[in-house]
Amino acid sequence: MNAASSTPGATPPVAEWRRLLPGLAACVVLAAAALALADQPWIKDTLHLSALLLVIVLGMLVGSLFRLPPALEPGLRLAQRPLLRWAVAGLGFRLSLGELVRIGGPALGVVVISTFAALFFGWWVSRRLGLPEKMGLLLGVGGAICGASAVVAADSVVQGEKRDAAISLGVITLLGTIGIVVYPLIAAALGMSDFFYGVWDGATLHEMAQVVAAGFGVSDEAARVATVVKLARIALLAPVVLYLGWSLRHRHQAAGQAQVAPVPWFLVAFLIFTAINSMNLIPKEWVARIVRADLWLLCVGMAGVGLQIHVGELRAAGLRPLAAGAAQWAFLAAIAYGLARVFVK
Repeated sequence: MNAASSTPGATPPVAEWRRLLPGLAACVVLAAAALALADQPWIKDTLHLSALLLVIVLGMLVGSLFRLPPALEPGLRLAQRPLLRWAVAGLGFRLSLGELVRIGGPALGVVVISTFAALFFGWWVSRRLGLPEKMGLLLGVGGAICGASAVVAADSVVQGEKRDAAISLGVITLLGTIGIVVYPLIAAALGMSDFFYGVWDGATLHEMAQVVAAGFGVSDEAARVATVVKLARIALLAPVVLYLGWSLRHRHQAAGQAQVAPVPWFLVAFLIFTAINSMNLIPKEWVARIVRADLWLLCVGMAGVGLQIHVGELRAAGLRPLAAGAAQWAFLAAIAYGLARVFVK
């Protein structure tokens, strides 16, 4: 092994890049296709499907219909791990502490209490249904906080089997897409105000794209409030993943099985980027470009995840993961609604 390949952080040699390029190129192609599809009016305005959801679906289709050559594996691993972790860190540029303060203490209280209650309920119900421990952890974090990005962030410390993340992503994608359709109907049936509905929507749906789509299903104001509330939930990702890392190290330390860093580097980057954005240290037009670039990076990383999800694995997992995800979602929706009735006008 030469010095370039043995030194941490060193640039891989040409031969190593040649190994990485086929899989990475496949991810880039899928990401480009998903972004192009997401910009089509009938998908953007009618189906309300985001590029992140589309790239996972496209990856699942390709990975299930075709046998991927082994030459793709090194590049897929690069997309799934370091690239996707940088993309999760980049979510910090979507957060602004000022925006979180402006929605008010009561709304933030609803978000924090309902999120953590749903998180621990999700973990409990997964155990009750007999799901594998690590799958239950990932499913609980994804359902309580921010969908696919939360699953990826949590998996960096949980280090579950490939199928654990794949099944969690599949369940969250399905349930959140259903939510886009049913949430505006629930809002009309219960007579929710725009602000009340925005808080409830942002506090309970899975993906940011799903939250925004369900918000616009009621009004522009509801979508605006829901977006800020959802950002507050995303801000909870860092402490939850830190807790997971601490908990897993504590439980396995005696057996010498802990393999997670005390503080994952991408969470430190996430907090730094949030602070930079909150202090307006970068012009808004540059922040917009960074957010767009981060969406590209998220899509490339999610393509790597999607390509290794096989429909057969989801089918073999049975209905228990879906039941766990649905139960957590129903619990989160109910508790957030009850809290909002008490604290939000």
